[in-house]
Amino acid sequence: MKAFRILGRNIAESFKGVFRNFSLSLASISCITITLILVGFSIILSYNVNNFTKEIEKDLTIVVFLNRKTTTEESVEIQNKIKDLGNILDIKFQSKEDVRKEMRKESEVFDSIMSQYTAETNPLQDTFHVKVVDINEIGKTADEIKKIEKVELVKYGEGSVEELIKIFDIVKKVTYVVVVALIVVTAFLITNTIKITIQSRRKEIEIMRLVGASNMFIKQPFFFEGIILGFLGSILPIVVCCYGYYYLYDKLGGQLFTAIIKLVKPSSIIYIIMIILVGVGVIVGSYGSYKAVRKYMKI
Repeated sequence: MKAFRILGRNIAESFKGVFRNFSLSLASISCITITLILVGFSIILSYNVNNFTKEIEKDLTIVVFLNRKTTTEESVEIQNKIKDLGNILDIKFQSKEDVRKEMRKESEVFDSIMSQYTAETNPLQDTFHVKVVDINEIGKTADEIKKIEKVELVKYGEGSVEELIKIFDIVKKVTYVVVVALIVVTAFLITNTIKITIQSRRKEIEIMRLVGASNMFIKQPFFFEGIILGFLGSILPIVVCCYGYYYLYDKLGGQLFTAIIKLVKPSSIIYIIMIILVGVGVIVGSYGSYKAVRKYMKI
């Protein structure tokens, strides 16, 4: 019971410390708030980039056009050869007659043109639609498919696909670096705030030492003070990031520039953002205060 009373007293002292040094606490909370807002939007950006990358990877397909003289038996053989290449997630065959029927449904112009052909005179080609396991190896897989006999043409958006993948990888890496850097800055700010608080309360600490207070008793309020600063600093970023993203999603209609780039639904990431921001604020706050107490209190 005594330990709980001491803990309760130290937590109360932590709150008093925050308001006792209100100007310092406000400056620290303001810096933490700005930093965590940037962290929050960086995380939102990262989620959307990852989501868009996954959608692109899911939809990206290698289209394999077969020679018009390819027989049914040869098509089956080609399909088996493609499956044996490795890095193949899925493969679907589409006959030239199926393609012709689909084209007729697309528009009246196509219907008018394709209605002139029969199954025997159809000028289109049988195709395979291939999805790969590793999107980074799509170029290599396409090159291997090209070598198979009776394969006339292979298309997958070569060049532009590789460039798009590289751009997304760079954006993701930059976002991760920015988030880590901002977290480090937040820890540094809290460390300095606790350091200044300790220096401004030197006399009080000396009196506590003279009356026999333990090191833990003296250090605990500063530790909790860092946690409180981190928590308070995370409240406004949660409001700004969550409301801001809801507003942005609603204004843009759930997509960015084009229907191809769809934004992640707010309901699927808002709670994650809240947990991350509070977690980062509290953990970084406790770490910053611990570091300050350890470094600047020679007790």
